[in-house]
Amino acid sequence: MRAVTIDDFGATPTVTETAKPEPGPGEILVRVRASSLNGFDGAVIYGVFKDMLEHKFPITLGKDFAGTVEAVGEGVARAAGERVFGVVMKPVVCEGSFAEYVVVADGYGIAALPEAVDFAQAGALGLAGTAAVDVIDAIAPKAGETVLVSGATGGVGAYAVQLAQATGATVLATAKPGEEADFVRGLGAAHVVDYTGDLTAQVRAIAPEGVTTAVHLVGDPLQLADLLAPGGRIASTLGFGPEAAGDRDITVTSVMANPDTATLERLAGAVADGTMKVSLAQTFPLDAVDRAVGAFGAGTVGKIGISVD
Repeated sequence: MRAVTIDDFGATPTVTETAKPEPGPGEILVRVRASSLNGFDGAVIYGVFKDMLEHKFPITLGKDFAGTVEAVGEGVARAAGERVFGVVMKPVVCEGSFAEYVVVADGYGIAALPEAVDFAQAGALGLAGTAAVDVIDAIAPKAGETVLVSGATGGVGAYAVQLAQATGATVLATAKPGEEADFVRGLGAAHVVDYTGDLTAQVRAIAPEGVTTAVHLVGDPLQLADLLAPGGRIASTLGFGPEAAGDRDITVTSVMANPDTATLERLAGAVADGTMKVSLAQTFPLDAVDRAVGAFGAGTVGKIGISVD
């Protein structure tokens, strides 16, 4: 089968022919139809996690997947042809979803895909959507409160803006004027603050006493912490935890995306009923993943999809 692999840290991703995997007990072989790029993929390429996670080369890149069940191992009740999506969750970084087929475990990191959600949407939903759900659940905004989303134009941020707005809270989203600002307003942001300017002054002009809650996806977490009102809440996907907040009167939660089946079903349901949209900036074929990685690094508005058809 075709797969996008690297044979060392820093190598250019290339399409290679690899053996088609077989599902073992409790596993599912998925015929992948779509995926998307995440920050995790770039981190794997450049060895960011080499001292934290076990890697086995050659590595097939890719975390998100959407497709159909091709075959199942012993003890799995899913049927061939069933539409599924999710996130590849394995203890060793080796077998990813930028491939025609991927084997995943049943029961975690996978969910049924409603007919109302197409493969391209689902392929860009799993990891970023889960991270967004987890950060918004961590800060638990309420109607009438304010949410500052730093990194609003990225994959996680775009979902976070929508989830926060759905709670009835007022969303302040970071974005440059023009296309980025229009993008976040279209997702439900009530205010746009330009992160290339004086962010503190802009936020204080909108919320003089400070914002109630904040989502840290990029930038300086202490700057965001200082923009919180006393008793405010902030969640970070970048390792900012309570110990780093000093004596500030705030609640800090460090979040790691947990793509359990319930969360994936929640995301798919929101896309299916139209309460959340998937914003795909560009889609690249499997043999152009190297160009997709370059586009991701240059910065995009929304997600970058990978088509495996």
